[in-house]
Formats: sequence, structure tokens, C-alpha cells
Amino acid sequence: MAHPADSATTRAPVAGTTEKPSDSYVQSFARGLSVIRAFDANHPAQTLTEIAQASGLTRAGARRILLTLVGLGYVQNDGRLFRLTPKILDLGFAYLTSMPFWNLAEPVMEALSQSVHESCSISVLDGAEIVYVLRVPARKIMTINLSIGSRLPAYCSSMGRVLLSGLGDAELDRVLQASDLQPRTRRTVTDIAQLKSLIAEIRTRGWAQNDQELEEGLVSLAAPIRNRAGQVIAALNISGQANRTSAQEMTDRFLPPLLEAAEKISAMVSLRT
Repeated sequence: MAHPADSATTRAPVAGTTEKPSDSYVQSFARGLSVIRAFDANHPAQTLTEIAQASGLTRAGARRILLTLVGLGYVQNDGRLFRLTPKILDLGFAYLTSMPFWNLAEPVMEALSQSVHESCSISVLDGAEIVYVLRVPARKIMTINLSIGSRLPAYCSSMGRVLLSGLGDAELDRVLQASDLQPRTRRTVTDIAQLKSLIAEIRTRGWAQNDQELEEGLVSLAAPIRNRAGQVIAALNISGQANRTSAQEMTDRFLPPLLEAAEKISAMVSLRT
């Protein structure tokens, strides 16, 4: 799963990053997940010491979990190094296969991408990040390699702001407060009051535009996908290059087909949920 490049030498522990329910929290299971999350595109193979440091566990604790994952087939051990196996994909794709209506969305996305000759994606909100669940790439337009399962910050992406617009005020405040509001480019909005104002506008008009806030040269449009109750459950977007299509030109040319595609997918979702 792709992320912006991390430091090659220092990583914050991934354990303990989520809120713990008081009675129902299974610590050993959480530690196992922290070990799995220690692997990423920048750290595909690691020693026991590196995994322990990345997951915030002791060497002994990390070793027990790793050997369990090896026994289950999710991790392989090659001498000093541990790495994930393809079987780990079963865990991620269980989410996609549990919601078969996404399969119906793909033809709509492909038709949209062919119509506008740009990349098209669907994502869902997970905390302060968006997670890509479907993607039809037209060409490589970002330095970040995006694929299903990739994550990006919600506050500075068009799909993220659409998804944030579906939250209630209290939940939106909580998510923005928990976000790492860093300026990804010179255009990135990081002020919470300004972000809330932009998201309020998106709620009213029903779509979002991002003009080089996530990455220099990247422009995008996003629209909500809603369930039968009208709740925003996902976002659909079109991404393009600013040197080929300006933000205004993208809105003029691509917004109508984007909204039409989002409405089609929402109608499919309503039939399945």
C-alpha cells in the first residue's frame, strides 16, 4: 500500500494509535495488527528488531506474533528478514468482497475514465484518511503510486473533503483535530476554520474540487456516493494534470459526467443496501 516516502531511519511506532475500548479491547490481537502494519512499501522486509521498534513492542513480543503469522502463512521468514506473503491480501479483499455492489461500479468508472481520458477512483473514509477501494488509471499523474488500499489524508484531497462533508459537525471537528494538517504544497489549506468553511460549501453544492493542494500539478473533482438513506458512504473522483487541464476547465468539462456517474453508482448502491 503506497504512502508518501517515510524516513529511512526513523519511524513512529504504529501500536496504540487508535482509541481503546475499556472492557472489550483484546490487546494481543491489537499487537498482531501493529506487527502487520509495520510492513509497507518502504519497509517490505525487516529484521525482528526493526519490526519491534516500528510496532512499539518488545523483541520477545514481536517474535511470538511473527512466528504465529508465519505459522498461519501471512508472513515468511528468510534468514534474518521477515516479509508479508500474498495471503495477507485475503484480509484486505475480504472488505471488498463483502460489498459486491462495488463490482457494479467498476463499469461506470471505466466508461467515465474513457469519456474524460483521465483517472477515476472511489475511496471511503477511515479516520482522518481516505482509502482507495476502486481505481481506473488513465496514466501516471502522481509521484505517489496509488492502488487499491492506498491511503491519503482526507483534509487536502477532493474525495476526502467530500467524505468529510458527510459527517456531522461534532465528528468533523474530531477528525480535523486528529488530522496531521501539514502543507503538502504552497496551496494546501491547513487552517481548521477555513477547512470547515470549505467543507460546508461542499455540503451545499454537492461536489469538491482540489487545485494542487495534495500535490503540485494535480487537479481533481469529487462527488459523493450515497446509500438509500442519503448518507455519504464513498466518494468518486476524476484526477488530471494542471498543465494539461486547468481547474476551471476540469469543472466546465468533467463535472457533469462525474455527477452523472456518481448518481448511477448511488442508485446501484441503493438497490443493494
